[in-house]
Amino acid sequence: MKITTQGNGIKIGTRLEEKIAGKLAKFDKYFGEEGSFNIKIHPERELKKVEITLKLQNHIFRAEAKDEDILNAVDRTVDKLESQIRKQKTRIQRQKKDYPILNDYLNDIVEEDYEEEDNEPKIIKRKSFELVPMDSDEAILQMEMLGHSFLVYLDAQTGNVCVVYKRKDGQYGLIEPTY
Repeated sequence: MKITTQGNGIKIGTRLEEKIAGKLAKFDKYFGEEGSFNIKIHPERELKKVEITLKLQNHIFRAEAKDEDILNAVDRTVDKLESQIRKQKTRIQRQKKDYPILNDYLNDIVEEDYEEEDNEPKIIKRKSFELVPMDSDEAILQMEMLGHSFLVYLDAQTGNVCVVYKRKDGQYGLIEPTY
């Protein structure tokens, strides 16, 4: 398992990297060399924020947590990541061919405190619309006028389909897919 650790505004020593790798070792026996972890650690006021992204084949799982102690934040983030995988268990088991690595992991997990939910998310509304060429500033303005948290549009310069979205911090994000 490949583990990449980045510290933004904080120095990550080898001892801390080894402790983080030890906490992620439980995933190693299931995912082996297939997966990779990207860990980002940065301070936010008096707290430390830890973001862990797990990439497996074409699937991505991401979790984050904040705590005063980095290792506590790592523990909470690993727990959230594991919880995400567990929540997807029924969907993963239905699509065994798409998730063979995750299926092995889920079969070995002790199911003590996990209850299967019947209210699985479903698509309840479909919408189609014409993509209008515009730039990102126009897309943000249109999104705000509609009161949406994101907007799909056709970039006037590149001709690509893009998504502009409002972030939790009040700023905006832009997704520009490559295909």
